[in-house]
Amino acid sequence: MENQMVQVLIAVLISSFIAINSYRKNSLDVSGAIAGFFVMAVHLSVNYRFGAMLLAFFFTSSKLTKMGEDRKRSVDAEFKAGGQRNWYWIQVFSNSGIATILVLAFWKLKSSQDICLDSRESYIITSVVGGIIGHYACSNGDTWSSELGVLSDEQPRLITTFKVVRRGTNGGITKVGLQAAVAAGAVIGLAFVLPGIFIKTCTNDVFSKQLLVIPLSAFAGLAGSLIDSLLGATLQYSGFCSVRNKVVSKAGPTVKRISGLGILDNNGVNVISILLTSMLTSFVCLYIF
Repeated sequence: MENQMVQVLIAVLISSFIAINSYRKNSLDVSGAIAGFFVMAVHLSVNYRFGAMLLAFFFTSSKLTKMGEDRKRSVDAEFKAGGQRNWYWIQVFSNSGIATILVLAFWKLKSSQDICLDSRESYIITSVVGGIIGHYACSNGDTWSSELGVLSDEQPRLITTFKVVRRGTNGGITKVGLQAAVAAGAVIGLAFVLPGIFIKTCTNDVFSKQLLVIPLSAFAGLAGSLIDSLLGATLQYSGFCSVRNKVVSKAGPTVKRISGLGILDNNGVNVISILLTSMLTSFVCLYIF
């Protein structure tokens, strides 16, 4: 009990520092900072490895968002100087809400105990942890793909037709973006595996299998990015505004439609792609481990 209280205290201190610092640097607005504090504190309080995956996603995504500001400003209608891209509470929860629910489910089942992925010991726990890994692999993969893909010299192609489209079009993919999604997923896998080496002892046969989380999360990063792009190309509106000279996500008198139906916004696309990727990774985890 004492160790658990210490872990909660550490989680609150770390989460407070990061939330306040992110607000000061304009990575989050006030509501985003409050939501981020809550989500981060829950992850770190339950399991340091869950917190490590969340922090790997948050910090790498924040850094990449600020890369190539001039180029992104010219194509992204929602880009803001300094990298603050409308990260309100709803954006925070759309990118971490499902994982937070799974983290709380893990806490209910195992308290704050760490585990080795092993379906022979528990199908449910292995499935839950697999879902959390898939969640952040998808979130990170989609973000890296978008942020680095738009900076490449290659013209994006719409995932549904493979026709060349303007940069910033929802559902547009590039080779650089897909490679970035794989790398982003692998980073999440590393964030899960490396702390586990120091805080959890597994039997030899189970320990060697834990390393498979890295290629699994790399696959989840790519899969999540592709699912996100498919949803963006079909259910999210993209059009070119002749006045702003940019791709926008809402129809208007000066906007010529490129693709999509306008059924989902970016948050909706994120939630569904994360949910599907989490489910897929969860099932694969049961097969591998």
